[in-house]
Amino acid sequence: MHRLHRIKTILTEKRQPAQQQSPTRGADLHSLKSRSVAAWLLVTTFELLARAPMRFRLSLGWLLSKLAPLVMPRRAKIARRNIELCFADKTQAEQQQLLKDHWRALVQSFIDRSVIWFGSPQEIEAFVTLSGIEHAHHYTDQQLPIMLLAPHFVGLDAAASRLTLAGPEGATIYAEQRNKLIDDFVRLGRGRFHNVHLVSRKDGIRGLIRLIKQGMPIYYLPDMDLGRRGAALVPFFGVPAYTQMSTAQLARQFNLPVLPVISTWDPKTGRYHVEVLPPLDTFPNPANTLEQDTAHLNELIEQWILPRAAQYYWVHRRFKHRPEGEPYPYE
Repeated sequence: MHRLHRIKTILTEKRQPAQQQSPTRGADLHSLKSRSVAAWLLVTTFELLARAPMRFRLSLGWLLSKLAPLVMPRRAKIARRNIELCFADKTQAEQQQLLKDHWRALVQSFIDRSVIWFGSPQEIEAFVTLSGIEHAHHYTDQQLPIMLLAPHFVGLDAAASRLTLAGPEGATIYAEQRNKLIDDFVRLGRGRFHNVHLVSRKDGIRGLIRLIKQGMPIYYLPDMDLGRRGAALVPFFGVPAYTQMSTAQLARQFNLPVLPVISTWDPKTGRYHVEVLPPLDTFPNPANTLEQDTAHLNELIEQWILPRAAQYYWVHRRFKHRPEGEPYPYE
């Protein structure tokens, strides 16, 4: 019994380092706050929100969700058009309610980054529950690379931070922000726990491949319109959408188990739940072409979206690039 207790203690201690923050975080935060008045206000606001009661953050999110479409009319138009295209079978009233619920969830997710990026590990574990992580650890404990497939839900950052809290280190492609201050702030938040390798999208996937070869898990977002190059024109909710085939290519080339990561915000409790699903057994399929695999992946993403349709990132221009002669949908 004593030996079993000792083994259990060792295994528990093995997981502890994943809960430690970056050793330079304090200095990095101080440096960022010292940069300008705007930087100080940004960081301090998030620090204060992290300490605020849940009720206050939810009330603030509700208020700002009413204002957001007014101050961001371009994004409001994009979201409305996406919902019209993807849910054409819904009535206008149903589409409007879905759009309203989307803004509520989207705005709340930005406010909740305060807890995710500045709350204690214990507060984050209570705020963002996690299930299915054993599916990932089955591979990462053996230092085998995997693909954590994360569709664009509003809980994307909650999921990423909660997974890095559970460990181990990993990598993801990162789209740099135009504003240098915001970019540094987001990088600091997303790289809080363990060692997160943020590979710039400008550098392509070469850096990501290098980390895969080192046995590192990758957090991969498969559902943005990045252009025609390397993409297949396949249906997304019945609308042809350019979808990158690199998801299937990477999984095939490096024999990566593909584990979906589904994040859900509960508007009743204000908390998030992240579920790591078992490895997909239908994607990739060696009997399919890359285009067929990509089409199947969109079908799977649709299935994951439907139970939480308001929580998908409808403010992205999912149908930005169109076939020759087809009109731009966001005019």
